Amino acid sequence: MKKRFETSVIHGGYDSKEHLGSLTVPIFQTSTFTFHTAEQGEKRFAGEESGYIYSRLGNPTVTALEETIATLENGEAGLAFGSGMAAVSAVLLALTKANDHIICSPGLYGCTFGLLKLMKEKYNISHEFCDMKDEEQIRQAIRPETVCIYVETPINPTMKMIDLEMVVKVAKEYNIKVVVDNTFSSPYLQQPLTLGCDVVIHSATKYICGHGDVVAGLAVGTAAFINEVAMTTQKDIGGIISPFDAWLLLRGIKTLPVRMDRHCSNAVHLYQALKGHPTVKAVYYPGDAEHKDYEITRKQMKQGGGLISFEIKGTKQDAQQFLNALHMVKIAVSLGDAETLIQHPATMTHSVIPADVREQMGITDQLIRLSVGLEAWEDIWEDLSQALNQIQMAETV
Repeated sequence: MKKRFETSVIHGGYDSKEHLGSLTVPIFQTSTFTFHTAEQGEKRFAGEESGYIYSRLGNPTVTALEETIATLENGEAGLAFGSGMAAVSAVLLALTKANDHIICSPGLYGCTFGLLKLMKEKYNISHEFCDMKDEEQIRQAIRPETVCIYVETPINPTMKMIDLEMVVKVAKEYNIKVVVDNTFSSPYLQQPLTLGCDVVIHSATKYICGHGDVVAGLAVGTAAFINEVAMTTQKDIGGIISPFDAWLLLRGIKTLPVRMDRHCSNAVHLYQALKGHPTVKAVYYPGDAEHKDYEITRKQMKQGGGLISFEIKGTKQDAQQFLNALHMVKIAVSLGDAETLIQHPATMTHSVIPADVREQMGITDQLIRLSVGLEAWEDIWEDLSQALNQIQMAETV
């Protein structure tokens, strides 16, 4: 019987009967596993017998996490990594070879941009940005050597939306894989595989964890593809996750729906308040009915999410002054934690991207990214508004 999402986050991927009745998943904190006989070791290395060999190749705690995320994303199999970028790099290296071509959404996380730049320099794997506003734009970007369309939606940090069903429709015509970074939404708000995408990636550091105490990544797709990644770019490059970190993620996943509902409801209050402040030039929130991509949000996301980006009136220095004036809200570059976090993308998460490319992406010196936490929204707004008021007062002096 298929369980609902809120039940799967608690019961998916684990059976206590298989682990001496332990209610929670045990932490198998071991580097290697013993064989009953030399012949058994031979069979496991040959792939003739299932079982664990060495924790870089598989671990029961990690397996429980991988099965859980596969269930939540409606995929056949999942794979856990030591960081979100380990997941991104493993997937992209598995999909490409020298001289291939990747089409990207019009905006990427800074380190993903850095990875693509590295792949271009070392292996001549080229990439280009495409607005993906309609099917024809995507078709014009496709080359004979195009093997992958890589999408963030919502895009970090501009909050632009990409219509995944439209992208999939075109990609299937050319037998091109569609990879989606689903970090900003979590599987609770958006499930790209159900829309026809091929691979989903998460920086599990963010909403999957939810407590700011793990760095990890996840990928979900078909069993054949995930096994290929596991046996090549993960096994041989080695970006694995520790059993303890996998256990922490399993703990965090259990409260994912409850946390996401609170993140989203807080974000709705805050974007409405930000839109009314005289120091705020523009607010970008996918759940805003006035957002230019709102219809895409309605079609493929359950709610608008817990991330808000906004531009303040003034200069980069004014943006930094605003951040420095905050008391409760923390200046930090992650997201999805219980605490509200805020950062300046142009000089922090996306500083590796050349200024002219940042401008094309819509990342201005006045843009601020806010990860809405679980505090009372009124307290978050009280802190934001007093900091905004200081900039407004400085302008009038």
